[in-house]
Amino acid sequence: MSSSDATKSKDGLKKRSVAGSFLFKFPHGDERKAQAALFKRSGKVSTYQHKFAPISGSVEKYDVTPLATALREINEETGLTPSSIELFRVGKPYSFVDESIGREWTINPFGFRLKEKSEGGRGEEGITIDWEHEGFEWFNPLDVNGSDEFGGVPKLVNSLRRVWPEYDLGQRAAEVLTSGLQQLRDDHESGARQLGDLAISTLRNLIVEMDSDVIDDDWWANIRMAAWHICQARESMGAAIISATVKALDRIENIITQDVPPQEKIRMIVDALENQLIQHKSTTDRIRDAFVDYLRQHVIQSMGSKEIISILTLSSSSTISACLLQAADRLGVSIDLRILESRPLYEGVTLASKLLVVETNSIDLNVTLYTDASSALAADGIDIVVLGADRISTLGDVSNKIGSLPAILCQRHVAPNAKVVVLSETEKIARPDLIKDHLVEENSSAELVRTWKGIVKGADLIEKISSGGEHDGVRGKKVRVRNLYFEWIPAIFVHAYVTDEGLLSVENITERSNWIGKETDRFFKQL
Repeated sequence: MSSSDATKSKDGLKKRSVAGSFLFKFPHGDERKAQAALFKRSGKVSTYQHKFAPISGSVEKYDVTPLATALREINEETGLTPSSIELFRVGKPYSFVDESIGREWTINPFGFRLKEKSEGGRGEEGITIDWEHEGFEWFNPLDVNGSDEFGGVPKLVNSLRRVWPEYDLGQRAAEVLTSGLQQLRDDHESGARQLGDLAISTLRNLIVEMDSDVIDDDWWANIRMAAWHICQARESMGAAIISATVKALDRIENIITQDVPPQEKIRMIVDALENQLIQHKSTTDRIRDAFVDYLRQHVIQSMGSKEIISILTLSSSSTISACLLQAADRLGVSIDLRILESRPLYEGVTLASKLLVVETNSIDLNVTLYTDASSALAADGIDIVVLGADRISTLGDVSNKIGSLPAILCQRHVAPNAKVVVLSETEKIARPDLIKDHLVEENSSAELVRTWKGIVKGADLIEKISSGGEHDGVRGKKVRVRNLYFEWIPAIFVHAYVTDEGLLSVENITERSNWIGKETDRFFKQL
């Protein structure tokens, strides 16, 4: 742990910002059986000798972010590279003073999962400690404590509970949160609205399982900390999850201030969150009605004698499928629907299959599937591009399924008069941030490579090398297979945002974004 970034405050304390990383392993992939590694600091370090600690290091001036510090320190102190670990928890930073050594620490806690060899990692055998440590041990996170007998560094438990909030919830509530966070992180099939529902359900279920005989400031802080981690579980879907969670916290806050017994408060909270879930289910109906109105006013009126609307879309979205079916049913025109297949998971093909199983004589819907590479052919002569949204920035830029931007760029060339319409719940509007501040979600390269097997010679070898493995005769060769799920469409390409609150302007979106930002800060900033 270097001291090059240390500064002195007015009271003479040296101020130090550090990244503290907890390394976890999950037997048989079950996070409820988590074990956390704590490293015993050696006699050669300058502070807290022979004390258990996470992997720690100063945030240096050349570190882009505290996360960059964490990855660097893990590599220096354990020999593990990014291919052997996975970030799975980001804790809320905090500060404290240790007057015994004249330091003011700012801790940026992280939780990393140790990958097994079967995943391309090196497993526990890959950990090689350096001079800063004299050993490490695995602990049940709930067994870690701040006693002198345990022998941890100052505020060890406080750092741990910020990446493992289960520490303060009790066993049953902890299991609910652990399971919910794992589902949010691993579910790559559900849309953002469904994940928002899962966020609300997880919060409701852990409140039911908590010890709520006394609902005080500590109880409320534990709920907000759990909610913080729910909001961090899937960055790419974070807008919908954060909006849903913040609304839930607002409902809870209004109830816990009432003068009624604790168990009555819990019943009222559960009812309020159930009501929020019910209201969630009706958002698609409202978007569907707004979409039909938009088509009537902005597309059909300009069609003249044309009786066919040509629409281009991609990916699988329950909102899009519902809107398309209602448009075909209500507008009395034929719909020529062109769908890009959406590799590697072929969500476009899934969307087509959903639409084709609907049997009704009132719907005149003709579906054509195109490869992703033929976006220009698919866009030729269309009237409208219909896209979903996983996130909408404060300036109206839209994050959606990879392939959306090429489709729109092709449309602008071959069908420049076509409209680009985004169908979205207002909950997908994100708090104020620049596009560069939003995490790009990258997923397993195996999803791509497995589609090549039996077709591309050497696909098995590419998968092995790209996941960090080696193969006789090709050591030193580097292959990187990138599997990105989402990309940004600039607001200048979007003609209309059709939402559960009707048509929104960019100004409306900015206003909602600012509200989300203020509410998020109100609930989480002081944790």
